[in-house]
Amino acid sequence: MDVRHHKPAASPYDKLRGRLKSAPRTWLITGVAGFIGSHLLETLLKLDQRVRGLDDFSSGKAQNLEAVQTLVTPSQWGRFHLCKGDVANLELCREACAGVEIVLHHAALVSVPLSLEKPLLCHSSNVTGYLNMLLAARDAGSKRFVYASSSAVYGDDATLPKVEDKVGRPLSPYAATKAMNEVYADVFARLYGLPSIGLRYFNVFGPRQDPAGGYAAVIPKWIAALLKREPIFINGDGETTRDFCFVEDVVQANLLAGTVADVQALNQIYNIALGKQTTLNQLFQLLRDILRQKTPSLPDQKPVYLDFRPDDVRHSLADITKAARLLGYAPAYEFQQGLELAMEWYERNIA
Repeated sequence: MDVRHHKPAASPYDKLRGRLKSAPRTWLITGVAGFIGSHLLETLLKLDQRVRGLDDFSSGKAQNLEAVQTLVTPSQWGRFHLCKGDVANLELCREACAGVEIVLHHAALVSVPLSLEKPLLCHSSNVTGYLNMLLAARDAGSKRFVYASSSAVYGDDATLPKVEDKVGRPLSPYAATKAMNEVYADVFARLYGLPSIGLRYFNVFGPRQDPAGGYAAVIPKWIAALLKREPIFINGDGETTRDFCFVEDVVQANLLAGTVADVQALNQIYNIALGKQTTLNQLFQLLRDILRQKTPSLPDQKPVYLDFRPDDVRHSLADITKAARLLGYAPAYEFQQGLELAMEWYERNIA
């Protein structure tokens, strides 16, 4: 009997990486020193792309860029040029966009609690800065404008799974700014012909995500606390669910969105997530068990339950069918796989 072993078919993302290697393009990443921005930079440089970065370092970190430099070759690093400054400065946005084919716009104030405290600051970064980038990309003749939106846009709509064309009322200034981004992108596409794609991120996690401060995302915050033998606090009963997405899958979505040739895929919004739910109790157990397998001396601790936070979304789950159909998006990392990769970084980088 003739038994043949077939390699799995290359994914759209695999094929794209091959094409990019042979035909480099010029990209701009705003927020390049941030968590997601630095991962975009790392991948693009490894694919021998020309990359310009823009960051004011208000939340981005020089250490993230230093980390990327150690992960690429000197010739790849030489293809990167950093512009320092704020997207609220239109002239700087114009300088950054000059000669750029594809814009990946990630500069933003991304904290819901901080947006509640400082709505004007949030608006300046997320709306004024965003509009500046749209204008600069339009005037530079950029071929594509890809921007970070958010699942926060779904607001008080309780429908699950979340489908792109059904949103509720925003529950925070941050959510309102992201909804406004989507409106502006649509206007610029219709009036000025600037092709854009909005990516509604769900709960992104991975290496280089900052565990410090009151606004930290739950995964890095809990990993840091477990490693430091500090208590874990859960708001509510722990049965709140989130759709966690590993950062490398967000990178995949950006590169697919930045290069997709199908005109039907343009001027659209896409959910970017794993498409699976995890409760906070399950998350805690996974993190604790993974860490205790590596370091048995860590205590077998239990979480401390607090009151529910007002206006906290109870359940989250993305329908990623549209991104799969039009972009070729296919998450490559299961949740536990991503957690283990993230954990390696936190163990090395948290004292």
